[in-house]
Amino acid sequence: MRRNMLYGALLGLSLISCSKDFDRINSDPNNITVITQRELPFMFAKAQSSAAMNRSFYQTVQNLGADLYGQYFALTTNSFSTDRYLLTPDWQRRFWTVVYVDTAPQLKSIMDNTESGTGEAALANIMWVYAFHRLTDHFGPIPYFAAAEARDVIPYDPMDKIYADFFTRLTTAVDHLKALPAGTTIFQGYDLMYNGNVENWIRFANSMRLRLALRISKVDPIKAKFEAEAAVAAGVMTGNGQNAIMLKSLSGNDTNGLSQVAVWNEFSMSSTIASYLKGYEDPRLGIYFQPSLSGKVFNSVRNGAIATDLGQPRNQSRANSNVGTYWVRYNGEVLEGNFTQNFHIMCAAESFMLRAEGALNGWNMDGTAQVLYEQGIRLSMAQWGVNDEKIIRNYLSSTNRPTAPGDYHNSPAVAVTPIKWSGTEAEQREQIGVQKWLAMYPNGMEAWAEYRRSGYPKMYAVLQSDNPDLPAGTFIKRLPYPLTEVTDNFAELTKGRALLGGADNAATKLWWDVD
Repeated sequence: MRRNMLYGALLGLSLISCSKDFDRINSDPNNITVITQRELPFMFAKAQSSAAMNRSFYQTVQNLGADLYGQYFALTTNSFSTDRYLLTPDWQRRFWTVVYVDTAPQLKSIMDNTESGTGEAALANIMWVYAFHRLTDHFGPIPYFAAAEARDVIPYDPMDKIYADFFTRLTTAVDHLKALPAGTTIFQGYDLMYNGNVENWIRFANSMRLRLALRISKVDPIKAKFEAEAAVAAGVMTGNGQNAIMLKSLSGNDTNGLSQVAVWNEFSMSSTIASYLKGYEDPRLGIYFQPSLSGKVFNSVRNGAIATDLGQPRNQSRANSNVGTYWVRYNGEVLEGNFTQNFHIMCAAESFMLRAEGALNGWNMDGTAQVLYEQGIRLSMAQWGVNDEKIIRNYLSSTNRPTAPGDYHNSPAVAVTPIKWSGTEAEQREQIGVQKWLAMYPNGMEAWAEYRRSGYPKMYAVLQSDNPDLPAGTFIKRLPYPLTEVTDNFAELTKGRALLGGADNAATKLWWDVD
């Protein structure tokens, strides 16, 4: 029933478009011109589905971008060059379409048509932060405070001000949700993540607040400490029953995006994650990935391989590991996608790893760094069905380290990070970074952001960079602004570029990326 309601929303909610279409929308008799309470649940479902990247945008916005830059995956085809950092300008525009056309207008309409203290407004604000934090963490300063307003031009805003608003929205939303009568549900039957469960929404909002607090911990440690401690005190995710996962359906374009691109079989397990999973003898290896079609072994590819190397049989898709059977299965030699599998938004294991890092910072995270680290590993294992206590205990006490992945390029081990809790703080930080990255799989957007912020896990440099702004040995730092901003919003784009503090290219660090 919930899925049927969603696809009424997806079919019926072409009502909101970009600001330049505002007059047309409000004069076209075929479009809704008055928003009533009846439309709000559909609009919320539409915004949720869009913000999480449905099938229409998943490949070009995430899979051929952040999923590669976070080195969960590497390309096995030369049809695309983003793995070598040569960007396709039109793809940057698509992420802006996701947020500014398909997500923000729906959420703003909900906020504009409900009282500020309502649960509906609170959920809209939480999803607003989810959508925009991913966008700003890709590009830097973006049009934010005037987003979804009926303007011909939208000004850019600096990241520090945007982040400050994130914290305000999340704090206020949680306060309003906690003030609701016991047993209240919101958008029940339409909410694709929690089906209206207020307590789970509170924990998701607080966990996201914790995530963003760690994100700014190097550039604004005082603010970061305050926000992180407040988030934990207000209640973050502590169990897998509170994980934020989104329902998917065969209707419309709302299948699981990773399942869809996995069917096309154009990427493989990256050698970076192979080095960690194989070396650790990690029980998640056979869950995150599956053996190659030819050879039936776990094989990987280095990121940034050149066309000649990709043409070698060892680097072809048949010889390497696709994502696990949660997303796609072989029927003989034909791949069949599990398109209705839930899409993972944020999980409790990440929350524990964030708290572990916060504890190392000297913050009050309601636990020691080691206890939080080990509990995060336990929750990640349980999330993926690894519940054997002996296996988990052996993993936690393991002295295993990453190993040579056995790829075509004979790559050495990517790092020497152990699993068993170290006695030195520097190595403890690295351990947390590695295990958080493993626990967040397959969320490449967050993996890429956390790598830029923390430097962990250690990754292989791409074999070749085709981007002149990113010489050999360097890593991509952001995406340049879309070309549509040059033609449609140039004056404000110029101001936005000035806020970057560097050139509008892939080498300029974001505000919170200070190392």
